[in-house]
Amino acid sequence: MTSITWRYRGGVVARTVAAIAGGYVLTSIASSLIAIALPLPRADAVSIATLLSFVVYTCVILWVFATTSALRAWTGVVAASAVLGAALWIAGRMA
Repeated sequence: MTSITWRYRGGVVARTVAAIAGGYVLTSIASSLIAIALPLPRADAVSIATLLSFVVYTCVILWVFATTSALRAWTGVVAASAVLGAALWIAGRMA
């Protein structure tokens, strides 16, 4: 029987937290940006953004567990959240 190391378990925990918490933050920022960016009535834009958020969250979770390391997963989630957050901030200032 092979023993599972603490390093492996720590990586799984780090990826799980990145997928759940980081994915939620990234998805909420992306959903808000999509709702603002769509040239539709507000109710329609929010509905479409909400539906797309399920796809975004699923893709983030899949990507987090497909990367080679937990550090890369965290870096990608934080970087994407920062870029989309800056775009959301700029779009909010322009509206």
